[in-house]
Amino acid sequence: MDINKLYEMLKKTNEAKQIYFNKDRDLVFELLESLVLNKERYGYMACPCRLACGDKDRDKDIICPCDYRAPDLEEFGACFCGLYISQALNDNKIQSEYVPERRPPEKIF
Repeated sequence: MDINKLYEMLKKTNEAKQIYFNKDRDLVFELLESLVLNKERYGYMACPCRLACGDKDRDKDIICPCDYRAPDLEEFGACFCGLYISQALNDNKIQSEYVPERRPPEKIF
């Protein structure tokens, strides 16, 4: 999968929802490369900042965009791995802050 095409596709679909890529372009492309690697490894784009087990049903909560992205964006202005940021953070209306792990401990392998 071409990283630049993935970037453009995700940028377009997410910006329509007022969700933006992190302003750190190097970080964004590093995370996108990891998503593609996980797609090749597991068959799905598991979050690169969490440990996937390789079982799609057990990992469905961390398939990007993960189940935790929306609450992270709402509360902190960014998702756990920092790939996506909110409109407010994109517009510098709020400051970036640490985003804690929301995934329940029993799902972490």
